Amino acid sequence: MKHFPIYMAVADRRIALSGGGDAALAKLRLLLKTEARIEVYARDAAPEIHAWAAEGRLTHFARALTAGDVRNTVLVYAADEDPAQDARVATLANNAGVPVNVVDNLTDSAFITPAIVDRDPVTIAIGTEGAAPVLARALKADLEERLSPRLGLLARAGRRFRAAAEALPFGRARRDFWSDYYLGKGPQLAEERDAEAALTDLLRHHIKAEDKPGHVAFVGAGPGDPELLTLKARKALDTADVVIHDRLVSPEILELARREATLLDVGKQGFGPSTAQDHINDLIVEHAAQGAQVVRLKGGDATVFGRLDEEIDAVTEAGISWHIVPGITAASASVAAIGQSLTKRGRNASVRFLTGHDMQGFADHDWRELATPGQVAAIYMGKKAARFIQGRLIMHGAHPETPVTLVENASRPNQRVVSSTLKTLPADLADAALDGPALALLGLTPRVASASFLDTLTQELA
Repeated sequence: MKHFPIYMAVADRRIALSGGGDAALAKLRLLLKTEARIEVYARDAAPEIHAWAAEGRLTHFARALTAGDVRNTVLVYAADEDPAQDARVATLANNAGVPVNVVDNLTDSAFITPAIVDRDPVTIAIGTEGAAPVLARALKADLEERLSPRLGLLARAGRRFRAAAEALPFGRARRDFWSDYYLGKGPQLAEERDAEAALTDLLRHHIKAEDKPGHVAFVGAGPGDPELLTLKARKALDTADVVIHDRLVSPEILELARREATLLDVGKQGFGPSTAQDHINDLIVEHAAQGAQVVRLKGGDATVFGRLDEEIDAVTEAGISWHIVPGITAASASVAAIGQSLTKRGRNASVRFLTGHDMQGFADHDWRELATPGQVAAIYMGKKAARFIQGRLIMHGAHPETPVTLVENASRPNQRVVSSTLKTLPADLADAALDGPALALLGLTPRVASASFLDTLTQELA
């Protein structure tokens, strides 16, 4: 992030703009929505600027900007559409230590003006650091359609009521009150004048309400792509006080948690550093017992190879309520990545989800059945067990040329697919040097069309 987004206080403060043409007008239409004192310096100003000056919305000086004009301003815009003149204005601003924006010149600008969705006092700023202004405008248009024009009404009423809401304890009680208003009662109001009565009734209800007990949501975070997160998972992250997550949860998904939420990394790594399961259980119970809304966030689906039952037993024994939010498991994401399906008429009527190793070491399975032609299995945590799996299957009659496809970081930008066979599996794994989470699909090969599609998609996104 090369530009840090902030909201600057400009009410009753001076903003100077040099220029009187189209570039100046474009900036002024946005600046005039603020409460700043706007000064325009241009010998030849557009008619709109003269009209705004006559209305008292800005002050127009029919001359060039000088060093004295820059003093005590909070922002300066260089919008003369002349490189030499814009450079002169930028130098004046820089010498005075005032941030300057040179229109259509990202390199010489100290700040940029984003696309803005205005529901005063609710504003959404959209910036692309100058890389894709068309995309920023498209996002603005999309948000304009989606967001109710009444958002400003709700926010203005809420702002007036903030002092009264301090009767509630700071933290979740106050947050629950505002959630009920903004997401429940507020949008139902017909007029802004009805808001105070509605807020007063709502506050009275929340003051009388008993403290909400702690609760645990066991949430599947999916394979890593934030777009594969379910709506229920998003809602759980939106309301979580504490998020206890494993190492397979991607940073992009953790970014979706509330900023105020406490994030606890309790990652496990096969044959590597791990957090003891008993300690994880204790953390979940401890925070929920203190009244927190806890999200136990697991990569993939929480119900698949996630030791979910042990954690449920711990919270049940502590008398804490819980629920499960399923997620997309790595097997589904991996098979989608290679353009295949887990079951197919005439090939296999069942599919097995296996683990490569368990608490005792390498996991044993019904190898004779798995060695039968046409069988399909999704093998989790199988990288370290590759040679063991190869030996067991071939020993029980599997053909050495049986396909095995490895998918690393399924659904993520750094996803990799390695096509192999039972015969060459350990060597291919060593050559690929996979260092991310990987799943092996026994009996499946990538479709050519899938690989072609992924290449095309990558080019389009670039």
